[in-house]
Amino acid sequence: MHISGHGDPVQLATAIHGALGVSKTPLDPAPPAAAQPAIELDTAQLDQIIGAKGAANGGVYAFGIPRKDKITEEGMALTPPGPLGLATGVAFQPTGNGKAAITGDFVMLGEEVNPVLKTLRQNGIEVTALHSHMIDEQPRLYFMHFWANDDAVKLAKGIRAALDKTASASN
Repeated sequence: MHISGHGDPVQLATAIHGALGVSKTPLDPAPPAAAQPAIELDTAQLDQIIGAKGAANGGVYAFGIPRKDKITEEGMALTPPGPLGLATGVAFQPTGNGKAAITGDFVMLGEEVNPVLKTLRQNGIEVTALHSHMIDEQPRLYFMHFWANDDAVKLAKGIRAALDKTASASN
């Protein structure tokens, strides 16, 4: 579920905390960095192909690639884009022998949807959902979720080709 709110930050945080409690979402802190499993992928090569620096978290190597364009909602700039869900997210989870399961979502303008969809499918990456997250954002954004499990380098090249169809900051 995506949420949005405006107002006093303490009241907003209190309301969100209460909702997370009702949903029984674990609120425990992340394990210490020393407990993080190794990423058995060539992360330097993935960084080079994607054109951004990824980050390891819990055995997953993830990227957040923001758009170049300014996004606003109700006249307010939505920055920074990554933490606000306005960055294309790509996560690589090693599955052995240089392979990875990948998932994430592209943040796109309407005219980018079909080129990205076509490019992902041509590269063996399945599109699992296409939808919007907001109502009044400018420009209008669409979110395309994807999934695949194959050679990590091959999949990174497919993601890079799809990123090249968008106004991503890594272009």
